[in-house]
Amino acid sequence: MNFELSYIPQREVKPRQKGLNMMMDKGLGLREAEHFIEANEHLTDIVKFGFGTSYVTKNFEEKIKLYKDNNIRPYLGGTLFEAFYARGKFEDYIRVLDKFDLDLAEISDGSIIINHDEKCELIRRLSKDRTVLSEVGSKDSGILISPNRWIKMMTNELEAGSWKVIAEGREAGNVGVFRPNGTAHTLLINKIIAKVKPEDILWEAPQKNQQVWFIKLFGSNVNLGNIAPNEIIPLECLRLGLRGDTFFDFLPKDYAERLKQVDSDNDSDSDENQD
Repeated sequence: MNFELSYIPQREVKPRQKGLNMMMDKGLGLREAEHFIEANEHLTDIVKFGFGTSYVTKNFEEKIKLYKDNNIRPYLGGTLFEAFYARGKFEDYIRVLDKFDLDLAEISDGSIIINHDEKCELIRRLSKDRTVLSEVGSKDSGILISPNRWIKMMTNELEAGSWKVIAEGREAGNVGVFRPNGTAHTLLINKIIAKVKPEDILWEAPQKNQQVWFIKLFGSNVNLGNIAPNEIIPLECLRLGLRGDTFFDFLPKDYAERLKQVDSDNDSDSDENQD
């Protein structure tokens, strides 16, 4: 960091197993990716080429190399896997991973229905040669999954070989573990973390209020994903208590109480002066 400051929470450092930042690349140009890396490499663990963008992105191979050369692990979005799987082209999908030398892969079923035993078998197969992320939850807000089902799927997929299970939130943050208005399904999440270790989950949280909610619940080293390129540094400030939303969360309790009391006293003085 650029200078010393007390009462900053200890962040895990790269390469790390928790406190992950996953940036969602929805079509950055090569120069934009270079600029992103210049500013954010030290804070970014993995980059997802969102949905099917890898199919149409120019200079794709160079972008992959650029990220990998700068200690960021890129991977193809789960929707692309589903596009291959829906066409009966799983073997072709593996060949694409081999072609671009991608050691990180996602298995998801957010847009289509895959028998869960079959999904776990796909995870087992891929995890023999690669690190696997698997996603749980539907992109369709009309499909509701019970908490017990969420827990069973997450547990089974971790046992099958997933490095992390991704809790679906979509790029807009309005499905899966979130309500249509973007607020968290608190009861669902509390039931999940009672059975699944939080460090094994990567929460898709594209909105600031969602990031704040997870940081307040789990602390600065929660795994968060679907972060926009220009939001990585602002998110890190949230993690460190350097934005108003989390300012008091990492200060000693007596500091927070004293500072809030000073503010309250100032308000009272102002009211008296007006009288």
